[in-house]
Amino acid sequence: MADITASMVKELREMTGLGMMDCKKALAETDGDMKAAEDLLRIKSGAKASKAAGRIAAEGVIGAYVSADGQCGALIEVNCETDFVARNEDIIDFARKLAELIATKNLTAITALSDALLSSGETVEAVRKALIMKLGENISIRRCGRHATKGQLAYYLHGTKIGVMVDYVGGDEALGKDIAMHIAASKPVCVSKEQVSADVLEHERQIFTAQAAESGKPANIIEKMVDGRIAKYLAEITLLGQPFVKDPEQTIEKLLAKKSAKVNSFTMFIVGEGIEKKSENFAEEVKAQMEQAK
Repeated sequence: MADITASMVKELREMTGLGMMDCKKALAETDGDMKAAEDLLRIKSGAKASKAAGRIAAEGVIGAYVSADGQCGALIEVNCETDFVARNEDIIDFARKLAELIATKNLTAITALSDALLSSGETVEAVRKALIMKLGENISIRRCGRHATKGQLAYYLHGTKIGVMVDYVGGDEALGKDIAMHIAASKPVCVSKEQVSADVLEHERQIFTAQAAESGKPANIIEKMVDGRIAKYLAEITLLGQPFVKDPEQTIEKLLAKKSAKVNSFTMFIVGEGIEKKSENFAEEVKAQMEQAK
């Protein structure tokens, strides 16, 4: 049997939001398999999904740019070590300029950025290194997303931590902004249910089936229960199925229909999404420094 450590229990607790003892027991039952333990807890607790994806685990800023004609634009994530530096205007300005560079020069890979020239005539790498010297922290360019469309682009920045870019046709500029703001608030995974992979649906169906089976109801009732939960799940994760944040009485699909509009695609960046931040223990750090000083 795998050795279940405190850090494993802590990680599973953060992923699921469930109690420490429940997490420890699930890890023991699955021989330390984190994914299997998460699924087991979902089945037993009825939890909808992992909370891990929503954790902000690193600092930095999102930069955004859309051209004057609204047909090309970009988002970029620039990371640093602390929230204090993330609020510095120099790094915010750097992210804005990078987004404009990516959009106007058609750069789609981070590796192509280092030698690219900013409007100042300096390379991106030279400016990045200068920021490191000035701010005293490591500055890294993590990811970017460029959009080009025959329709229209709109973007929304929630502070500097969440950035959304929407490619849409029809409607007006206000609609595009509303859709981008809605995505930042409701965080859909994709535009429509047709874009949800068969593997993801099958996995969720298995979880829902196991949850429903614990009710002890007949198989035909369980099947209907699962179908209902799948429909609800799709409404929650797809843009078109979600209630519009400004008017929950109508879905985004109905809102777009009223405006004779369509969303082609969107990109959403959340600062630090998916990055594990080093856990700091100040007392342990001081103790270690004192030991080294002896």
